[in-house]
Amino acid sequence: MPRRVYLDNNATTPVLPEVVDAMRPYFSERFGNASSIHSHGQQTRAAVEHARESVAALIGAGASEIVFTSGGTEADNLAIFGSLQAEESRAQKTRTQKPHIITSTIEHHAVLNAARHLESSGCELTCVPVDARGLVDPSDVRRALRPNTKLISIMLANNETGVIQPVRKIAAIAAEVGVHFHTDAVQAAGKIPLSVADIGCDLLTISSHKLHGPQGVGALYVKKGTPIDAMLHGGRHERSRRAGTENVPGIVGLGRAAELAQASLDRRSRDTDDNRKTDRTNGDYAAHTGHTAEDIAALRDHLESKLLQLDSSAVNGAGAPRVPNTTNICFDGIDGEALVIALDLKGLAVSTGAACSSGAIEPSHVLIAMGLSADRARSSIRFSLGKLNTADDVDFALSIVPETVTRLRELSPVWKAAVSY
Repeated sequence: MPRRVYLDNNATTPVLPEVVDAMRPYFSERFGNASSIHSHGQQTRAAVEHARESVAALIGAGASEIVFTSGGTEADNLAIFGSLQAEESRAQKTRTQKPHIITSTIEHHAVLNAARHLESSGCELTCVPVDARGLVDPSDVRRALRPNTKLISIMLANNETGVIQPVRKIAAIAAEVGVHFHTDAVQAAGKIPLSVADIGCDLLTISSHKLHGPQGVGALYVKKGTPIDAMLHGGRHERSRRAGTENVPGIVGLGRAAELAQASLDRRSRDTDDNRKTDRTNGDYAAHTGHTAEDIAALRDHLESKLLQLDSSAVNGAGAPRVPNTTNICFDGIDGEALVIALDLKGLAVSTGAACSSGAIEPSHVLIAMGLSADRARSSIRFSLGKLNTADDVDFALSIVPETVTRLRELSPVWKAAVSY
């Protein structure tokens, strides 16, 4: 079989073997319904609550503040619809205006389309812009505030560029005026240290399959005292915040993935500079296996620096703080989708942006919001590394990406016209 290398970890990550091992019993002998009071049910209930504590520890929350969901999209929707519905229910007698929501132009569609749906239902919506680096200016959020503003939702790390937003400053602005603040941390959890107290958020979203856990499970942090109404109505699961029988194997997997992510972050903080530092000037990356954020950052930086040696290439989001695993590079004169397909045929998996937008005709809304032309946005590729990537994987990518870009440019009339001009 030809070699295959996966550098699309922002779309989804491979499930770690330790996570699979933790989940396996809950598909067979430990099959009880976690709401049942007999021993079978109590066994799985204990596993769910252990996972809840593990997820809470990853973000510095209390276990009772964690609501398990079917993934990041449901968690984002619960945060937005649930908090607004709760606010409206409590203010219905005195309400004179529809609620106002503030978000940004670069949000994941799970947030952006939820907010637009509310706008179509009569709510007021403001999408604040970003600068050329992909950063929201907190002062723009402040200027967007209205007396009827009820929720601000700004992502922590962008899924396409990896750019980290100034969420602490935005959360502080929200707190000043008594507005709830939600942050989508799906692309940040497990990659950088997180503390909900440090951020100052009321609501925070994570997704299992972005941190080497299983697909189909996520969690929403709901700060104690933050009102939120359920979107699904049925039993009193998740403290009446999310009805439905728990996905026990998935929740156990998320819990174990959270533990492993926390262990990696803890190890990074314990390790000394002497035994972890890599000399980036001599190209010695052989010791890196991608097990910590620092390791992954070294691999990402090496990949990025070599690819930027290609003419007319640039990093989208350069100059802004980014999560350590992501680089989004524009290669002028090529079609991004064509490059993705060509690389896939050679054994390398990358993407042009969000997995849920694959096949979209329109260019990335994130890159357009950053000021790129439609052509440059369509010429951009995302490389996203994970815990299992190695220096050999990066070397493999570097052995085929430059030659593939060069070949596509030779076939591109747009590139030929630009060069001749």
